[in-house]
Amino acid sequence: MIITKDMSIIEIVQKYPQTVDVFRNYGLGCIGCAAARFENLAQGAAAHGIDADALVADLNKAIQG
Repeated sequence: MIITKDMSIIEIVQKYPQTVDVFRNYGLGCIGCAAARFENLAQGAAAHGIDADALVADLNKAIQG
């Protein structure tokens, strides 16, 4: 499976725990954030002024090892 911008942040972290470091590197402490349960990746990135495409690319690199 490939991570996409329409996936929820919590879904990504639950399926792919190795992505936690990527979120941290982007300054996203998404694990404990209530918004992570209902915001998708694009919304979360936009709220923090982060390039969603770059984040998705790095997340997918992390899960592909």
